[in-house]
Amino acid sequence: MTETPIMTPSNPTQGQPARLASEYSGAVGKILARVQAAYPKYIDLSLDRLTTLLHRLGNPERSLPPVIHVGGTNGKGSTCAFIRTLAEARQWRVHVMTSPHLVSVTERFRLAGALVQEDVLAATLEEVEAVNGDAPITVFEILTAAGFLLFAREPADLAIIEVGLGGRLDATNVVSAPLASVITPIGLDHQSFLGDSITEIAREKAGIIKPHCPVISAAQDAAVTQIIEAAATTLGAPLWVMGRDVTYRVLPDGGMAYSDPHGDLTLPAPGLIGQHQYGNAALAIATLRGAVNDRMQNADWAAITQTQWPGRLQKLGGSLLSHVPPGWDIWLDGGHNPHAGHALLPTLRNWQDRPLHLLIGMKSSKDIEGFIRPLLPYATSVLAVMEPDQYDAISVADIVAASGHVAIPGPDIVSALKKLSGETGRVLICGSLYLAGAALRRDNVFERA
Repeated sequence: MTETPIMTPSNPTQGQPARLASEYSGAVGKILARVQAAYPKYIDLSLDRLTTLLHRLGNPERSLPPVIHVGGTNGKGSTCAFIRTLAEARQWRVHVMTSPHLVSVTERFRLAGALVQEDVLAATLEEVEAVNGDAPITVFEILTAAGFLLFAREPADLAIIEVGLGGRLDATNVVSAPLASVITPIGLDHQSFLGDSITEIAREKAGIIKPHCPVISAAQDAAVTQIIEAAATTLGAPLWVMGRDVTYRVLPDGGMAYSDPHGDLTLPAPGLIGQHQYGNAALAIATLRGAVNDRMQNADWAAITQTQWPGRLQKLGGSLLSHVPPGWDIWLDGGHNPHAGHALLPTLRNWQDRPLHLLIGMKSSKDIEGFIRPLLPYATSVLAVMEPDQYDAISVADIVAASGHVAIPGPDIVSALKKLSGETGRVLICGSLYLAGAALRRDNVFERA
């Protein structure tokens, strides 16, 4: 498969060595550090390098269980988590590949219900590295190839694979005939790689649609829906669109009324917090009903209440609480673009019972102002933070400037928390999944599920 690659912007490795040192620890870290040193582009969108490597490995991507391929901009990880919960409620064995990880690289690979053991992952990566030899390859491509090997060797009923970046030229897009292609809400993000307009980005995301394979799309802007519809029509792929073919509404008791061409469901609230998680849960339900036509009972679909996914409006309960007054709450969210900022607003409106303090740290490539500005009216204070192990972080001074100098320097999470006072209060640490990972390491309660 030959495709024209999307070239990376200048300085694609900024921050990467520190990230390998802090997050890819042990044997896995040594392997990935070698790979990164040999080909120091963190992102280089193309399929050629990986297809060549997979051929040398015996094409494990052709021996996977049925695949649900999940792309889009926001909500991919949460949607994968909902799909997994629902499938496991049916006693299916489920593989899952997601990115990025928060604390340990092993979070990226779930084998038939359990996260991969580090020694197993290290052995698989060494195998892939040996087969690749000195050929150019990115860290993400090596990880993806290792995931395919792991998934091909362990029996399962379903594999859920999250797109890394974009879709058309993402390494995961070597899967040729998925059970379903899922497209979560598309917004402006990674413009330096995918294009400056929402329609350019949508064309890249729609690249995961495959001939005659069902497509389930979240509700999108009209122009984005047109692009997805055109791609599906061209490829003869059946398409369900949320808001048209699939609908849901939040009930007064917090439950959800769901409807699709197969019928109606009345369900409890999703296990993940936030108004936007109703949409992610409905998208997951539609995926299984649209692709498998699975006649699960209401009680089975109600498994959405059991879904967990770290770093998405997660309430912390570890050592970070020792730095704020008694009775305060600390929450964590990894959303990092304007769409994610707006998705937080319904929750912030419901949080007006006590002062809200925002701790914001972001990646240098993100639209800082677009994320921060919608949040400012709900904040009693805003503190700009940058952790030493936060990958490719923007400076505290730049965050302060993007906030219109409403924010003050933290300058790091613990120092910022110690500045807060009052009888009651709530903290939201937000702006980056990499900051979320740093916060979880500081909190010392992250559990390997």
